[in-house]
Amino acid sequence: MKIDSFPKNDGFFMPAEFESHEATIMIFPERPGSWPYQAKKAAEVFSGIIRKIAECEKVYVVVSDRTKEKALKLLGDLDNVRFLEIPTDDAWARDTAPTFVKNDKGLVRGISWRFNAWGGEVDGLYRHFEKDDALAVSFCDAAGFDHYDAGNFVLEGGSIHSNGAGTLLVTESCLLSKGRNPGLSKAEIEERLRLFLGAEHIIWLPRGIYNDETNEHVDNVCAFIDTDEVVLAWTDDKDDPQYEMSLSDLKVLEAAGFRVHKLPIPDIPVRIKASDLEGYEFEEGEDVREIGERLAASYVNFYFCNDYILLPQFGGENEKSDRRAVEIMSKLCKGRSVVPVPAGDIIVGGGNIHCITQQIPKGAKK
Repeated sequence: MKIDSFPKNDGFFMPAEFESHEATIMIFPERPGSWPYQAKKAAEVFSGIIRKIAECEKVYVVVSDRTKEKALKLLGDLDNVRFLEIPTDDAWARDTAPTFVKNDKGLVRGISWRFNAWGGEVDGLYRHFEKDDALAVSFCDAAGFDHYDAGNFVLEGGSIHSNGAGTLLVTESCLLSKGRNPGLSKAEIEERLRLFLGAEHIIWLPRGIYNDETNEHVDNVCAFIDTDEVVLAWTDDKDDPQYEMSLSDLKVLEAAGFRVHKLPIPDIPVRIKASDLEGYEFEEGEDVREIGERLAASYVNFYFCNDYILLPQFGGENEKSDRRAVEIMSKLCKGRSVVPVPAGDIIVGGGNIHCITQQIPKGAKK
């Protein structure tokens, strides 16, 4: 049911991802322009992630009439998985599924933002996104959650991080981009974030990860691991364009009083290879990949579930970088086991583990 008010006015706020979950939402992959060869490899990687999450919390898996049979074959033996048949345009649950808020009594509600494929007519990545835009409401109705409607306010879940105590992280490069909400000032965007997410403080990081096609979502560059602690994607290579981008963020975070832990990006840039381009089928107006294109690979795009941290691994020349990231996160987050997840077949689609997951906080629906 749609609630005709604002979450903040009703006492609702966005919890931190590291708090307890009721469930995780994922969408089974199929889009030919994101996942080559009928998403065969992607389906296997997604299924492995779903299986791991299902060990400690429920997983809602959104399927279409085309992917339902494959998903059931790969995951039908799991008691902790619920399949919902809802049409989508792609599999980025972080950005198209609802964002969830809760109140002090533990009641949980969803939020439906406007989705325009990361930029609409300005720099959107695909032309037809009506199904993705409708997913949040469809999911809430199917799963039994009341929801708030943000109207024409464009926002993706990957562009916000909450510490659960009234502070949000966002990037200026994304939220102030011309393809999102060009008619709103920075102050007006802040007010909407406060009203819908119960935030008191908005920390505007200047930049995200180099060449991130989402206009640099915050979830690829910086994430909360506690209310006053963050990990920040980093490089010591001053010739890498990421150096100045991360340095500008570091200055903002330190000025705001956060304890910052540097989480180095892969030592060797992850790039599109000729073999990666085989099997894609791009539609007219869709963003395409090019050989040698640098992908926005970052270990910050990890996912907290109740018992684990699912951490991207890029393999090949970056095995040393992968091990380093596991060691850093294991030391910082001792309450959870760090699970290394091969992410090569996700990053070629344009995102990573955090981008394909969306948490539902622990609580009641009604």
